Amino acid sequence: MARKTVEGSFAVAEAVKNCEPDVAACYPITPSTHVAEELASFYANGEIKAYIATEAELSSMSACIGASAAGSRTVTVTSSQGMALMHEAVYNAAGMRLPIVMIVGNRSLSAPLNIWNDWQDSVTERDSGWIQIYCENGQEATDAVPQAFKIAEAVSLPVMVCFDGFYITHAVEPIDVPSLEEVKKFLPPFRPAVKLDPKNPMSMGEYAFPAHYQLFRDDLQKDMVASEKKVKEIHDEYAKMFGRSYGSGVLEEYRSQDAESVLVSMGSVCGNAKEAVDQLRAKGEKVGLVRLRLLRPFPYAAVAKALEGKKIVGVFEKSYSLGALPPLYGEVLAAAADLKSRPVISSFVGGLGGKDVTVGNVLELYGKMKQGKKLVEWV
Repeated sequence: MARKTVEGSFAVAEAVKNCEPDVAACYPITPSTHVAEELASFYANGEIKAYIATEAELSSMSACIGASAAGSRTVTVTSSQGMALMHEAVYNAAGMRLPIVMIVGNRSLSAPLNIWNDWQDSVTERDSGWIQIYCENGQEATDAVPQAFKIAEAVSLPVMVCFDGFYITHAVEPIDVPSLEEVKKFLPPFRPAVKLDPKNPMSMGEYAFPAHYQLFRDDLQKDMVASEKKVKEIHDEYAKMFGRSYGSGVLEEYRSQDAESVLVSMGSVCGNAKEAVDQLRAKGEKVGLVRLRLLRPFPYAAVAKALEGKKIVGVFEKSYSLGALPPLYGEVLAAAADLKSRPVISSFVGGLGGKDVTVGNVLELYGKMKQGKKLVEWV
């Protein structure tokens, strides 16, 4: 393991390379461009077996589908409009049960045009059948990559590793990057149970009549829900080997066990939230943070347990579900529905299009929550 002071995108790209993908298919788009560029550089240096520079993001995912169906360990990289352009194929990848890994540098969606961070791109794809992991910093994003490949290949489901554009993709910080030799000990070679082979012809992703289509979707739903256990197991295995853990693998409770008031969020903003918690704790206030790491499958039982006994809960997110409840807020409400003593749960949406959410902003949120009233606000 080599500790480097490096840009988050470069560390993530090196982690991908050390997982020895057979095929990387990418079309660069801000702010995930540096990951795609680094993978292309690794290919040019003979460190990645195949790199396909596609003409668009839909082609990238389509190439990944073909490569994965043929038995290759496969990866792509995207953000924002690129993910939106992939939409059709994103569903195909999950429905075909292909263990593709996608690195997502989270960014806003047009219009208006904006290249900065929020979560609207990947959150929009939350119902596509992909496992979604959201990272707080460059170290976690780097560590999430080998875990993502192992999870995907263990449960035959694709996995997104989501890290905030610019706040993490372009941030330079000290990061321990697992070496090729270390990753080999953690991540076994890919041995697909089923693959396309001209010597043994078969079809994948075939036509399904109404009598059968729902059976496939039901199986996908059951396996998505069951994959939460595997996410935890592989996180714990990684933590034991490398000495770094991220809560339970599905969420992290930061000074929240004895808290009366907690904020629920995910991604890079949680770094500032932790600083705000520390400042308020120093003043004697019983506050905490519940940081979600896994959005899909949503860990309802784990969230409910983390909120048990809390009086006040605020949910902060960088995404809308236009015309409905904000997506993370709706999930937290559902998780808390059966609690014996249900807390007051408020919704805060902010940071859209890269708008900064400072420690001061988070302190203001805790101040508003302290009133004990249900709030629905924009930050």
